[in-house]
Amino acid sequence: MIGRSSSIVPSLKIQTPEQARLVATFFLSALLIVLPWILPIPDWIGRALVAVGLTLGGVSAMILIQTRVRQGARAMASELLTGFIDKDASASFVTDDDGVIHACNTAALKRFEGTESDTISGTLRSVLANPSAVLFRLQSRAKLEGSAREDIVTRRGNVRLAVHEMANGSFLWRVEDMGDRPTGRTADASPVPMISVGRTGAVLFMNESARSLIGERVKSTERLFTSLPVIPGRINTIMTKSGPVEVLVSEHARGQGRSEIYFMKAVVEDSGPHTGFESLPVPLLKVRPGGEVLSVNRMAMRLLGIEEAEGVQLGQLMEGLGRPMNDWLQETAKGLAPHKSEFLRVSRDDKEVFVQVTLTRIIEDGETLLMAVLNDATELKTLEAQFVQSQKMQAIGQLAGGVAHDFNNLLTAISGHCDLLLLRHDQGDQDYGDLIQIHENANRAAALVSQLLAFSRKQTLQPEVLDVRETLSDLTHLLNRLVGEKVSLTLSHDPVMRSIRADKRQLEQVLMNLVVNARDAMPHGGEIRVETEVVALDTALERDRAVVPPGEWVTIQVSDEGTGISPDKLQKVFEPFYTTKRTGEGTGLGLSTAYGIIKQTGGFIFVDSVLNQGTKFTLYFPVYRSDASASVDETVAQTKAKAPTAQHGEGVVLLVEDEAPVRAFASRALRMRGYTVLEAESAEEALETLEDPNLSVDVFVTDVIMPGMDGPTWVRKALEERPGTKVVFVSGYSEGAFGDAEPDVPNSVFLAKPFSLSQLTETVQSQLQ
Repeated sequence: MIGRSSSIVPSLKIQTPEQARLVATFFLSALLIVLPWILPIPDWIGRALVAVGLTLGGVSAMILIQTRVRQGARAMASELLTGFIDKDASASFVTDDDGVIHACNTAALKRFEGTESDTISGTLRSVLANPSAVLFRLQSRAKLEGSAREDIVTRRGNVRLAVHEMANGSFLWRVEDMGDRPTGRTADASPVPMISVGRTGAVLFMNESARSLIGERVKSTERLFTSLPVIPGRINTIMTKSGPVEVLVSEHARGQGRSEIYFMKAVVEDSGPHTGFESLPVPLLKVRPGGEVLSVNRMAMRLLGIEEAEGVQLGQLMEGLGRPMNDWLQETAKGLAPHKSEFLRVSRDDKEVFVQVTLTRIIEDGETLLMAVLNDATELKTLEAQFVQSQKMQAIGQLAGGVAHDFNNLLTAISGHCDLLLLRHDQGDQDYGDLIQIHENANRAAALVSQLLAFSRKQTLQPEVLDVRETLSDLTHLLNRLVGEKVSLTLSHDPVMRSIRADKRQLEQVLMNLVVNARDAMPHGGEIRVETEVVALDTALERDRAVVPPGEWVTIQVSDEGTGISPDKLQKVFEPFYTTKRTGEGTGLGLSTAYGIIKQTGGFIFVDSVLNQGTKFTLYFPVYRSDASASVDETVAQTKAKAPTAQHGEGVVLLVEDEAPVRAFASRALRMRGYTVLEAESAEEALETLEDPNLSVDVFVTDVIMPGMDGPTWVRKALEERPGTKVVFVSGYSEGAFGDAEPDVPNSVFLAKPFSLSQLTETVQSQLQ
């Protein structure tokens, strides 16, 4: 009986009757030995009783030794099972030479739950109709070869039974449900009708396509086919519920007399030799194991984009296996390759096509051939590539944002201390020019970092309501200077234009990038057209993995007559550091910056290009709709603009910054303006400083991202005891570094790094108003 209480169960133990008999035998032998000394009996009878007692004692000792040996074997089996196969997903048993089960693992308990048997033969009766013959055959082979296995077809599917002989004369059995059995989901969901047939012609399994074609379940090939034997590779007639149907048959031998028969309905239009094969509604290729294509049906030719393929190697039609194509074909022909599909790229120049190829071994006129079933997987691989691309862009964006944050801290310290030095040097000083160079190059570095933040969509924008026509009109003079004399710039505007809300400086940067790229694409001159239009979308526009919601949009199109972009490079143009220009002519950040700015503004950017004809970039911006809240915001902004200017040196500032160079510069800058500055290198230290009830602080100047507690978190705790204190947040990231904390911090403003001495002091001064 298979136990249920443990994953490793010694299934046989010394049963209670056997133990009772052994104890009784020992007791009887002892009684016979001592009886002559207890009872007054003749000597010859006493000697006989002692002899019988000694004999029984010897027999009992032998039985005890045998029992100990058997228990040791069972203990060894249990220990072996615990060490090696306790966690095996397949059911495993340890038996002796008679088939008695000594131990089993957890998988066996679950697989054969409720089986009441002490032997492997009795346990497997729930799976096999006559397991004794199979077990005897496998065990005999294992004694000769050390191990044996056999795949067995059952009504429930395929079962692989394996046995290994162990050193102590025991046997380890594994019962494995085959993952590629024809009753699995893959075969059942296959569009090709398939039946599994035993050696006697019994139909063991029919997939859903076969049941749909035949209309009922059949039990034998004699009932299904009008004539036997079945001829693979030829048109055979089967009897369905609706009448006889001609099908093309291919047969795949699976071992142990079992085979899988695939058949597809044929439409015969004429008497040509390959008409039935060519008209099948599934793309098919017949291939030799060496890779030579023997025949291709019409659907496969359309999918592969060819007119004829006989005699061509399969490797010339598709690629991307990752190893030699012939190795895969040879392994499949020999039955060594796993029965699975491969995704390959079709070798065609007009468009990118991917196919899922499933190989099946067939026997035709005694020759082993391969039937390749093709399935168009272009959409699946495209979605996979889009997902990978989005993950890659997200990872690059996070990297760019992190690098920009660290660089902004460095640039703040460099430009800040440069400002401090400039305060002590006038223009007549010999070091003044060097300091100006340091300052200007630090600003250039800050602009480059800003591009990284723009790509990662973490820059600080200053949006305002814009008229696109006015913005382009102000920019026209600069754009004409950029394009030069060989290129003409033409602007065309929609007479009814709507406003958008965007950062004017950043929008100008996007337009300049696009116009400069258009100019560089026309080395011999041409025309660049910039067109604006108001577009009303009634339904969502789906394009290039993006969905533009319905509504009104302002579009800006920048088109050229240049060299164009090849289709394989078109989807990469927005990646950072990717450029089609020669080394030294471009950084690859222009379009990625434009992409980040437009996405952060809430818009979309698309590109169309044809080689040697030109490229067109289309920008979508949502139409700005004014409301009462916007008017209130403008009124508040005007009120703040008219507020009286506060004087420097009137307040106490608590400066919290984990970067020591930045903290040193900011502290000196504020003290030079007359403020009293308290410094802390962490949020925890700042809170300890504020524990003094006699300490008065007017402004908190704190970094947002710090080790331990971040800026918004400690400020909210401090404001519980000191409500009304003004706050200045600084960060190498944009205002997006606040996350959801920004609305919870009243009386706060944001100052992006790198900031100058004047920007810092003016921001603190405005907060003290």
